Amino acid sequence: MAATHPWTRALLQAAVAVPLAGGCLLGTAGTLDWWNAWVFLGFMLGLSALMGWIFSRSPGLAEERDTARARARSWDTVLVPVLGAVLPLLALVLAGLDRRHGWSGPVPPVVSLAGLLAMLAGTALTAWAMDTNRFFSSHVRIQADRGHVVVSAGPYGVVRHPGYAGSLVYNLAVPLLLGSWVALVPVAAFVLVTLVRTALEDRVLRAELAGYRDYAAAVRHRLVPGVW
Repeated sequence: MAATHPWTRALLQAAVAVPLAGGCLLGTAGTLDWWNAWVFLGFMLGLSALMGWIFSRSPGLAEERDTARARARSWDTVLVPVLGAVLPLLALVLAGLDRRHGWSGPVPPVVSLAGLLAMLAGTALTAWAMDTNRFFSSHVRIQADRGHVVVSAGPYGVVRHPGYAGSLVYNLAVPLLLGSWVALVPVAAFVLVTLVRTALEDRVLRAELAGYRDYAAAVRHRLVPGVW
Protein backbone atom coordinates (compact mmCIF):
# COMPACT_ATOMS: atom_id res chain seq x y z
CA MET A 1 0.00 0.00 0.00
CA ALA A 2 1.37 3.42 -0.96
CA ALA A 3 2.32 5.72 1.88
CA THR A 4 0.00 8.64 2.56
CA HIS A 5 1.42 11.94 1.33
CA PRO A 6 2.55 14.08 4.31
CA TRP A 7 0.21 16.96 3.47
CA THR A 8 -2.70 14.59 2.91
CA ARG A 9 -1.93 13.04 6.29
CA ALA A 10 -1.93 16.47 7.93
CA LEU A 11 -5.25 17.38 6.31
CA LEU A 12 -6.89 14.12 7.37
CA GLN A 13 -5.64 14.47 10.93
CA ALA A 14 -6.89 18.06 11.12
CA ALA A 15 -10.27 16.98 9.70
CA VAL A 16 -10.67 14.60 12.63
CA ALA A 17 -8.83 16.31 15.48
CA VAL A 18 -10.11 19.88 15.11
CA PRO A 19 -13.86 19.05 15.02
CA LEU A 20 -13.38 16.59 17.88
CA ALA A 21 -11.61 19.22 19.99
CA GLY A 22 -14.20 21.80 19.01
CA GLY A 23 -17.00 19.51 20.12
CA CYS A 24 -15.29 18.85 23.44
CA LEU A 25 -14.81 22.56 24.07
CA LEU A 26 -17.78 24.37 22.54
CA GLY A 27 -20.24 21.54 23.04
CA THR A 28 -19.63 21.29 26.79
CA ALA A 29 -19.38 25.09 27.13
CA GLY A 30 -22.76 25.46 25.47
CA THR A 31 -21.70 28.58 23.60
CA LEU A 32 -19.79 29.70 20.53
CA ASP A 33 -18.89 32.99 22.21
CA TRP A 34 -15.54 31.90 23.62
CA TRP A 35 -12.51 33.44 21.98
CA ASN A 36 -10.07 31.26 23.90
CA ALA A 37 -11.52 28.11 22.36
CA TRP A 38 -11.37 29.56 18.84
CA VAL A 39 -7.74 30.54 19.33
CA PHE A 40 -6.99 27.01 20.50
CA LEU A 41 -8.71 25.48 17.46
CA GLY A 42 -6.80 27.82 15.16
CA PHE A 43 -3.61 26.76 16.89
CA MET A 44 -4.49 23.13 16.21
CA LEU A 45 -4.88 23.90 12.50
CA GLY A 46 -1.46 25.55 12.50
CA LEU A 47 -0.02 22.56 14.34
CA SER A 48 -1.38 20.21 11.68
CA ALA A 49 0.29 22.31 8.99
CA LEU A 50 3.55 22.22 10.94
CA MET A 51 3.41 18.43 11.17
CA GLY A 52 2.75 18.25 7.43
CA TRP A 53 5.86 20.34 6.80
CA ILE A 54 8.03 18.23 9.12
CA PHE A 55 6.84 14.96 7.59
CA SER A 56 7.40 16.32 4.09
CA ARG A 57 11.01 17.03 5.07
CA SER A 58 11.44 13.59 6.67
CA PRO A 59 9.12 11.03 5.05
CA GLY A 60 10.67 8.31 7.21
CA LEU A 61 9.08 9.87 10.28
CA ALA A 62 5.63 9.54 8.76
CA GLU A 63 6.27 5.93 7.68
CA GLU A 64 7.53 5.10 11.18
CA ARG A 65 4.32 6.42 12.74
CA ASP A 66 2.28 4.15 10.45
CA THR A 67 3.94 0.98 11.72
CA ALA A 68 5.40 1.80 15.14
CA ARG A 69 2.49 0.57 17.24
CA ALA A 70 2.69 -2.98 15.90
CA ARG A 71 6.33 -3.22 16.99
CA ALA A 72 6.19 -1.16 20.20
CA ARG A 73 6.55 -2.27 23.80
CA SER A 74 3.25 -3.60 25.13
CA TRP A 75 3.17 -1.10 27.98
CA ASP A 76 3.59 1.77 25.54
CA THR A 77 0.59 0.73 23.47
CA VAL A 78 -1.42 1.45 26.62
CA LEU A 79 0.30 4.72 27.54
CA VAL A 80 0.17 6.31 24.07
CA PRO A 81 -3.64 6.61 23.80
CA VAL A 82 -3.82 7.81 27.40
CA LEU A 83 -1.33 10.59 26.65
CA GLY A 84 -2.41 11.25 23.08
CA ALA A 85 -6.17 11.26 23.47
CA VAL A 86 -7.78 10.40 26.81
CA LEU A 87 -6.16 12.96 29.12
CA PRO A 88 -5.93 15.86 26.59
CA LEU A 89 -9.59 15.42 25.60
CA LEU A 90 -10.63 15.19 29.25
CA ALA A 91 -8.85 18.49 29.86
CA LEU A 92 -10.83 20.08 27.00
CA VAL A 93 -14.13 18.71 28.31
CA LEU A 94 -13.42 20.06 31.79
CA ALA A 95 -12.39 23.43 30.35
CA GLY A 96 -15.69 23.60 28.46
CA LEU A 97 -17.70 22.69 31.54
CA ASP A 98 -15.69 25.24 33.50
CA ARG A 99 -16.65 27.88 30.94
CA ARG A 100 -20.31 26.90 31.29
CA HIS A 101 -20.40 26.80 35.10
CA GLY A 102 -17.71 29.34 35.99
CA TRP A 103 -15.82 27.08 38.38
CA SER A 104 -12.50 28.88 37.95
CA GLY A 105 -13.99 32.37 38.12
CA PRO A 106 -12.53 35.20 36.05
CA VAL A 107 -9.06 34.42 34.73
CA PRO A 108 -7.06 37.49 33.60
CA PRO A 109 -6.43 37.70 29.84
CA VAL A 110 -2.70 37.94 30.57
CA VAL A 111 -2.84 34.35 31.86
CA SER A 112 -4.41 33.20 28.61
CA LEU A 113 -1.78 35.11 26.63
CA ALA A 114 0.98 33.49 28.70
CA GLY A 115 -0.61 30.11 27.98
CA LEU A 116 -0.61 30.79 24.24
CA LEU A 117 3.05 31.82 24.29
CA ALA A 118 3.95 28.70 26.30
CA MET A 119 2.05 26.54 23.79
CA LEU A 120 4.14 28.10 21.03
CA ALA A 121 7.33 27.42 22.98
CA GLY A 122 6.40 23.80 23.71
CA THR A 123 5.41 23.20 20.09
CA ALA A 124 8.66 24.74 18.85
CA LEU A 125 10.72 22.48 21.13
CA THR A 126 8.92 19.32 20.04
CA ALA A 127 9.12 20.32 16.38
CA TRP A 128 12.84 20.97 16.76
CA ALA A 129 13.30 17.54 18.29
CA MET A 130 11.33 15.89 15.48
CA ASP A 131 13.24 17.75 12.79
CA THR A 132 16.58 16.83 14.41
CA ASN A 133 15.92 13.17 15.17
CA ARG A 134 15.03 10.98 12.20
CA PHE A 135 14.19 8.18 14.69
CA PHE A 136 11.54 10.26 16.48
CA SER A 137 8.67 7.79 16.89
CA SER A 138 5.14 7.77 18.25
CA HIS A 139 5.91 4.61 20.25
CA VAL A 140 8.85 3.27 22.23
CA ARG A 141 10.86 0.74 20.27
CA ILE A 142 14.42 0.13 19.10
CA GLN A 143 14.34 0.83 15.36
CA ALA A 144 16.92 -1.74 14.27
CA ASP A 145 15.13 -1.94 10.90
CA ARG A 146 15.97 1.75 10.34
CA GLY A 147 19.57 1.68 11.59
CA HIS A 148 18.73 3.25 14.94
CA VAL A 149 21.62 5.24 16.46
CA VAL A 150 21.92 7.76 19.27
CA VAL A 151 21.10 11.36 18.31
CA SER A 152 22.87 14.04 20.36
CA ALA A 153 22.48 17.11 18.13
CA GLY A 154 20.24 20.12 18.68
CA PRO A 155 17.99 19.89 21.76
CA TYR A 156 19.29 16.38 22.44
CA GLY A 157 22.52 17.99 23.56
CA VAL A 158 20.62 19.63 26.44
CA VAL A 159 18.12 16.97 27.57
CA ARG A 160 17.65 13.38 26.47
CA HIS A 161 13.91 13.62 25.75
CA PRO A 162 13.18 17.12 24.37
CA GLY A 163 10.06 15.91 22.58
CA TYR A 164 8.48 14.93 25.88
CA ALA A 165 9.65 18.18 27.46
CA GLY A 166 7.94 20.18 24.72
CA SER A 167 4.77 18.12 25.08
CA LEU A 168 4.69 18.81 28.82
CA VAL A 169 5.03 22.56 28.29
CA TYR A 170 2.30 22.52 25.63
CA ASN A 171 -0.21 20.51 27.68
CA LEU A 172 0.40 22.52 30.85
CA ALA A 173 -0.24 25.69 28.85
CA VAL A 174 -3.56 24.66 27.26
CA PRO A 175 -5.68 25.19 30.42
CA LEU A 176 -4.06 28.60 30.84
CA LEU A 177 -5.07 29.65 27.33
CA LEU A 178 -8.58 28.34 27.98
CA GLY A 179 -8.79 30.11 31.36
CA SER A 180 -9.53 26.95 33.31
CA TRP A 181 -7.74 25.94 36.51
CA VAL A 182 -9.98 22.86 36.71
CA ALA A 183 -8.55 21.52 33.44
CA LEU A 184 -5.15 21.32 35.11
CA VAL A 185 -6.31 18.21 36.98
CA PRO A 186 -6.06 15.79 34.00
CA VAL A 187 -2.95 17.68 32.89
CA ALA A 188 -1.36 16.83 36.24
CA ALA A 189 -2.11 13.18 35.46
CA PHE A 190 -0.59 13.74 32.01
CA VAL A 191 2.62 14.98 33.64
CA LEU A 192 2.83 11.93 35.94
CA VAL A 193 2.23 9.44 33.12
CA THR A 194 4.80 11.23 30.94
CA LEU A 195 7.39 11.00 33.71
CA VAL A 196 6.73 7.27 34.00
CA ARG A 197 6.94 6.81 30.24
CA THR A 198 10.17 8.79 30.05
CA ALA A 199 11.78 6.65 32.74
CA LEU A 200 10.62 3.42 31.06
CA GLU A 201 11.87 4.53 27.65
CA ASP A 202 15.19 5.57 29.13
CA ARG A 203 15.55 2.10 30.64
CA VAL A 204 14.91 0.45 27.25
CA LEU A 205 17.39 2.71 25.48
CA ARG A 206 20.09 2.15 28.10
CA ALA A 207 19.68 -1.61 27.84
CA GLU A 208 19.32 -2.01 24.08
CA LEU A 209 20.58 0.99 22.07
CA ALA A 210 24.33 0.99 21.46
CA GLY A 211 26.02 4.13 22.76
CA TYR A 212 23.07 5.35 24.79
CA ARG A 213 24.74 4.75 28.16
CA ASP A 214 27.65 6.98 27.16
CA TYR A 215 25.22 9.58 25.83
CA ALA A 216 23.26 9.50 29.10
CA ALA A 217 26.48 10.01 31.03
CA ALA A 218 27.23 13.11 28.94
CA VAL A 219 23.63 14.50 28.85
CA ARG A 220 22.58 13.79 32.39
CA HIS A 221 19.02 15.08 32.51
CA ARG A 222 15.97 13.62 30.85
CA LEU A 223 13.52 16.53 30.67
CA VAL A 224 14.60 19.59 32.66
CA PRO A 225 18.23 20.77 32.67
CA GLY A 226 19.66 20.66 36.16
CA VAL A 227 16.55 19.01 37.62
CA TRP A 228 15.66 15.59 36.12
